Amino acid sequence: MSRREHRVGNVILGLLMLLGPQTLYSLNTQFQRGPSLFYRASFGSLQSALRGLVASGYVTVREATESGRNKKIHTITDDGVAAFHDWIRSPLAGGDLEVAALSRLFLLGLVDDADERRDILDHIVAEVARELARLEEFAVALDEQADAVPEEYRDVFRYQRATLDYGLMAHRAGLAWFRELAADGR
Repeated sequence: MSRREHRVGNVILGLLMLLGPQTLYSLNTQFQRGPSLFYRASFGSLQSALRGLVASGYVTVREATESGRNKKIHTITDDGVAAFHDWIRSPLAGGDLEVAALSRLFLLGLVDDADERRDILDHIVAEVARELARLEEFAVALDEQADAVPEEYRDVFRYQRATLDYGLMAHRAGLAWFRELAADGR
């Protein structure tokens, strides 16, 4: 599975834990009602991720007939539950920290132990803080080079720097929000 399919697969495992056995179509509907608020996944990527989960032994498929229609019903296995718990406790990885953090947050209620939930939130806070520090270092380095930007590229630089400012602002807001959530002990 690709990294994207792996992330989709983990969210699917969580949805199967929450909702019980599901068809691909019902999973797609549930995905659109919840995780799509922070993460876009096409029907095809859900289908591909499900195939990977079945091949890994994390999900089983059985065929059933309802109202004269054949349906494939997907059910999470014990290995799938273990894989989900391994993932939600694992370090955030991948290029999109926000999606990785929100994917875990959305499904954090599936972790029974309050101390483990707090540890996961603390880890998210630490990752966001590290990413913010990296962006702040980049901003300092970029600003040191601002005077060397040729005149014909000043407008380009201005908007590129504004894009970085947005990223800094979003990370600062996200960090404050996650810190508050972690402090609330939820």
